[in-house]
Amino acid sequence: MTSHLTHVPAPDGLAPSPQYSHVVWGTGRFVAISGQCALDASGAVVGEGDAAAQAHQVFANLERCLAAAGAGFADVVKLTYFVTDVAHLPAVRDARDAHFAGAPLPASSAVQVSALVRPELLLEIEAFALVPEGALRHPAVRPSVGGAEQVE
Repeated sequence: MTSHLTHVPAPDGLAPSPQYSHVVWGTGRFVAISGQCALDASGAVVGEGDAAAQAHQVFANLERCLAAAGAGFADVVKLTYFVTDVAHLPAVRDARDAHFAGAPLPASSAVQVSALVRPELLLEIEAFALVPEGALRHPAVRPSVGGAEQVE
């Protein structure tokens, strides 16, 4: 099976980047993942003051969200990083690379923000993915009023 995504690391006239793809397009079911922070299942902050620990927790949370949609990191087309200090970006990239494990890198943006929802949080990451048509849906997804779906 061929990939349902096309990555363009360097369109004509743009320098290539080893950190992201300039353009990604594809076909499939669109999945939007809300910004994830370094919170564990009970809502406690993981890695207070440690950007690397927080980044790994955030990517673990993203992985869980993607799995709930029948997706994985290979389906991600766009990541947006919100960091309280751009000095945290190397730790974020290391965690990203560990979780993407050779998958083509998505398009991405990084934004330094003055604060996140809790003062001990150093970063937040949101993701957009395209899941191939016919991919398995999450077993708890059910249709709701108006044709939208809800997860129980």
